[in-house]
Amino acid sequence: NLLSFFSEMSWQTYVDSQLISKNLKSAAIAGLDGNIWAKSQDFNITPEEIKTLLANYEDQGKLASSGINLAGQKYFYLSGTDEVLRGKQGKGGVHLMKTNQTLLVGVYAEPMQGPEAATITEGLGTYLKNCGY
Repeated sequence: NLLSFFSEMSWQTYVDSQLISKNLKSAAIAGLDGNIWAKSQDFNITPEEIKTLLANYEDQGKLASSGINLAGQKYFYLSGTDEVLRGKQGKGGVHLMKTNQTLLVGVYAEPMQGPEAATITEGLGTYLKNCGY
């Protein structure tokens, strides 16, 4: 049963096994209230940064001027939808996906490229949405 499997795994396990082990540089799962449920080691994102990002999903024009700010790093806003935001910084970037109850954050660096980070982050996001999260 997928649901019992899901409930046995901790949020930290998802960050470690579904995001970091697939070569993302940093990753986190946060609730839509801004609380950080799990994050990779040394990824110092704050609940305030999450809350600001979630608020800007409604008005992505703000991101075009302010950028996407996470763990003290500013990423240039590339594009977004009502679920996904994309940002770039140098040769790396960030990919975010909002689900019913979570915000997934995936930071990548060379040699990984944006499309691969998108596949990893959105793959877990789609799975969580299908589980009701």
